[in-house]
Amino acid sequence: MKILLPQNVWDAALARIRFLFDEFDEIIISHSGGKDSTVTFELAMKVAEEKNRLPLKVLFLDQEAEWTSTVEHLRAVMADPRVEPIWLQIPIKIFNAVSREEEWLMCWEEGAEWIREKEEISFKENIYGTDRFKELFTAFVNKTFPKETKVASLGGVRCEESPVRMLGLTNAATYKWITWGKSLNRQKTHFTFYPIYDWSYTDVWKAIHSNSWAYNRHYDFLYMYGEPIHSMRVSNVHHETAIKSLFHLQEIDPELYNALTKRLKGVDMAGKFKDDFFVYELPYMFKDWAEYRDFLLAKLVATERVETFRKKFDATEKVYKQTKYYERLIKEHIHCLMANDYYFTKLDNFLKRPGMSKKHLIRDGAYAETES
Repeated sequence: MKILLPQNVWDAALARIRFLFDEFDEIIISHSGGKDSTVTFELAMKVAEEKNRLPLKVLFLDQEAEWTSTVEHLRAVMADPRVEPIWLQIPIKIFNAVSREEEWLMCWEEGAEWIREKEEISFKENIYGTDRFKELFTAFVNKTFPKETKVASLGGVRCEESPVRMLGLTNAATYKWITWGKSLNRQKTHFTFYPIYDWSYTDVWKAIHSNSWAYNRHYDFLYMYGEPIHSMRVSNVHHETAIKSLFHLQEIDPELYNALTKRLKGVDMAGKFKDDFFVYELPYMFKDWAEYRDFLLAKLVATERVETFRKKFDATEKVYKQTKYYERLIKEHIHCLMANDYYFTKLDNFLKRPGMSKKHLIRDGAYAETES
């Protein structure tokens, strides 16, 4: 349940960021090029100027397969004389959900024909002990700053986008009274904070418009394309939760499409299939979705992955077999198979939705037999 306070989100976010500047020796803005990162950056810049804490450190972890408009936006941000640019173009690997032959994009791999050339100002050597995207933000902070230095990394994460985020960012204190963050080291000196965690997307766009802030023009292209607001993404275009980006990549960003099809297998196929990449209607030759899933598991998945998928599917079926969510669960299984998502990111996101835990199913009476 949301509790509305007399203070608006603009004033609340600025108060939070001012507190962080007073508490921490180092402030870093993690910028993805998205609208939420843009607002976090602009608010932090406002406070940095107030408190004479310029230049403001801005970190961008470049995944190589970035929208052209994202790269252009970050170039403008990093060129701001008030910014200390930390542009990481280092070897990492990003999951490729559209190919079973080439499961990873080895970003900035030496000897490869990159999608674009590296920036002159970028950091090019991976000295952080990991090649995985999610782990690198923590690794960067802990490698760059001594454990005695109090460091706050600010990111543009909002609870509105995920009920799981709402629970995680409002449940328990991370630093003093702050719940909207997480610790990055055992010494409790390095943290990530999300000062606009309670903003709505309408608050975000209102702030950008009212202050005439520069933003990623990819949102304009998505709007013109007719993409729903909740699907407007500016992140890497080929991982397991971003496949739909490939369906209109050729129209919106043809130069990126051409470069990416040379760089990574499966992209051109996904781009041509478009919405037919996923299945929304049960093919007539199967009696139900479970039979269709089992067919795909036997015919589509590499032999060494079959047991991994089967164990996960069996475990979730035991919980949801007699619930009203069973058919939806099987469809999520199929989406995992189509995206070769053996890390089960898509399935886990589905299972984390409100009311999907076994406790909630029992409480809500959802364990009754259903037609599905």
